[in-house]
Amino acid sequence: MRIALALALLLLPGFAAEDKPNFVFILIDDLGATDLSCAGSTFYETPNIDRLAAGGMTFKNGYSACTVCSPTRASLLTGKYPARLHLTNWIPGYSLPKAKLRPPDWTQSLPLDEISLPRTLKGAGYVSGIFGKWHLGDEHHSPEKFGFDVNVGGTHQGHPPSYFNPYKIPTIPGGEKGEYLTDRLTDDAVRFLKDNRDKPFFLYVPHYGVHNPVQAKPELVEKYKAKAKADAPHRNPGYAAMIESVDQSVGRIVAALDELKLREKTLLVFTSDNGGLVTNTSNAPFRAGKGSAYEGGVRVPLLVSWPGTIAAGKTCETPVVTLDWYPTFLELAGVPQAPSQIVDGSSLVPLLRGKGGFAREAIYWHYPHYSPQFPSPYGAIRQGDWRLVEFYEDNHVELYDLKSDVGETKDLAAEKPEKARELHQKLADWRASVGAQMPTPNPNYEPPKK
Repeated sequence: MRIALALALLLLPGFAAEDKPNFVFILIDDLGATDLSCAGSTFYETPNIDRLAAGGMTFKNGYSACTVCSPTRASLLTGKYPARLHLTNWIPGYSLPKAKLRPPDWTQSLPLDEISLPRTLKGAGYVSGIFGKWHLGDEHHSPEKFGFDVNVGGTHQGHPPSYFNPYKIPTIPGGEKGEYLTDRLTDDAVRFLKDNRDKPFFLYVPHYGVHNPVQAKPELVEKYKAKAKADAPHRNPGYAAMIESVDQSVGRIVAALDELKLREKTLLVFTSDNGGLVTNTSNAPFRAGKGSAYEGGVRVPLLVSWPGTIAAGKTCETPVVTLDWYPTFLELAGVPQAPSQIVDGSSLVPLLRGKGGFAREAIYWHYPHYSPQFPSPYGAIRQGDWRLVEFYEDNHVELYDLKSDVGETKDLAAEKPEKARELHQKLADWRASVGAQMPTPNPNYEPPKK
């Protein structure tokens, strides 16, 4: 197994056995699948991210592991489905005491005994730094507990009290009054790159932007106010300004890698933790958004850049999901999984190389909770072009053919009962295999008043 892995790595263009690649993972909060100009938006301006896409690979079917943030972040760092981790909602979640179902007793922090990505990479000589949002537990479950050597911005907080200093984030000391959070995190991330240029590194930049509160630099807000159109799908000036600040951050990180002559040694991933919040943006043509059971909740932008290894202008139609990056990074770093370790993700190395050999039966989601954006807990499966959603309040299912109906406008469950039964059974079998926790009837349920 290890010999085969070493040979596979040697076949990667630009990869030498004695030369471990660096990893930069930029995770934007609540960025929708169409919230980039390279994804079709005529309102948002993202020239730096567009250049990243043009120079690398765009995944047309990129998915987050969950429709909300904390579970996706846990999946990235462990390679496991949120359902297996029992970390299935944002922390601390949302309470509806009179709802029809009661959520399970889920885990509200990343367990300390989980084998994490930075801890695993540390054994191969990597240094790891996080610059931004953690949201996987309190100070007893901080990034440092999971192998990060540097932590700037990571706490239990799911959003910043303010995007302008003073931020009231205890892990971001000092700074000038009024400086902008996205800029500050980028300053420290660039410093990390310069400090660690001579060793392999994992730079994790989970920006707080573009999560609420919508707060942006005034001059950028004014710019987008001038171009906003009331009938356009994308028209929120403050949100657009936050996206531009994120784009500037990406440009600065890429420029730093260029300056340090590290671009060809560095795999850079840009994506989001879930779909866009519909009060801030539109995810059209995808249905609904963050917190929902539909594509708009989990379909996310996914761009990958590695000059010299990934050819420019490539696209990939294969559906992939957040938890795939854990085994991908391990394979590229030449680090085998622990013998007893369970990893649900699949390595994307065959896709990055443009070769065959990537196979997976399906991608699954499990959200046994209510969210402010959606009225029912749910589970879902995507297999090929088919997507089935099961709603746990009454166990009814909806079936969609994404090839002809990416907006999930026509439920085919009644027309295709055999396909619906097949996928429903696969979803149930998968839940059993990962030990998924299910919601239970709520004894305090009160039906909505008509």
